[in-house]
Amino acid sequence: MKFKVFIPEPEWPESHKLFDGIAQVITGEPGVYYGEEELIKALKDCDAIIITSQHRVSRKVIMESPKLKVIGKYGSKPGPDNVDLEAATERGIPVVYSPEANSDSVAEFTVTLILCLIKRICFLDNALRNGIWRDKLLVDRRNFTHELKGKVVGVIGLGAIGKRVARILQAFGVKLLGYDPYVKPEALSGINITLTNDLKHLLKESDIVTIHAALTKETYHMIGEAELKLMKPTAYLINTARGAIVDEQALIKALREGWIAGAALDVFEREPPNRDNPLLQLSNVIVTPHFASCTYEAYERETVTVHRDVIRVLSGYKPENIANPEVLEKRVDLKDYA
Repeated sequence: MKFKVFIPEPEWPESHKLFDGIAQVITGEPGVYYGEEELIKALKDCDAIIITSQHRVSRKVIMESPKLKVIGKYGSKPGPDNVDLEAATERGIPVVYSPEANSDSVAEFTVTLILCLIKRICFLDNALRNGIWRDKLLVDRRNFTHELKGKVVGVIGLGAIGKRVARILQAFGVKLLGYDPYVKPEALSGINITLTNDLKHLLKESDIVTIHAALTKETYHMIGEAELKLMKPTAYLINTARGAIVDEQALIKALREGWIAGAALDVFEREPPNRDNPLLQLSNVIVTPHFASCTYEAYERETVTVHRDVIRVLSGYKPENIANPEVLEKRVDLKDYA
């Protein structure tokens, strides 16, 4: 084989066949996290690396991997928590990804979490498994569930996933509020949503707040103690974006002290979270292991899209989905793909 491709966390092994005759695919050990030194060692003679959101290709990894020619990331555009785009550009390394490949999967998962929270599905499931039937539950009105219809849902971040969530929720008869400083109103055509440039207003008015922003310097701990105190004591927070957008310690305090009614979290500041993380113990929290995008359909779309672009770069062509397009000014050797 002419090239070697390292995939520390394979998503869809069937798609590795795309590399047949072009590159040898080397996969990581299941359940093993590759830090900087492990990645540098693995990439010593590799031409490409393809990661999920669980791994990070840092400046050090990029600069100390002499044969590296292209970096791929399954799923949404990589941010500072995944790939050092500046370092990659310096070295003339295109970074490719698969935009919107998992948007439907994450959006559906998000709406599922919202419904599970307000319908108290996990609580009711546990109650019945412990021999508690309806008559005993109805004695305490706090066990009642809620309708989604008529609720105010605040959507933070209106990219591909946020827009899909909003479209799905429209069918439930909710009132939608949106916050995204970078979205243009025309991009929300067909969605009955009120945009606000005031995050505080959204937090105060919403019965449900769902986060779909990218993790950047601006969004790191965007939801902290002050923001959580603005929310209604009956409100719920859902995060299927990135854990560090929410100040975890502030959220734990909010949930313990009743500033908000509950939360559903698919992402955490540290992944996997420590076993003693209070969020895993609180009864008013639903937790899942960063699984929102893990569907058959999304994995197939993600891997095929990224693998094709990695092959294009290795074969001397410009990729279709590139996170650092400015790198093409250096890579004049890459031809347009016919």
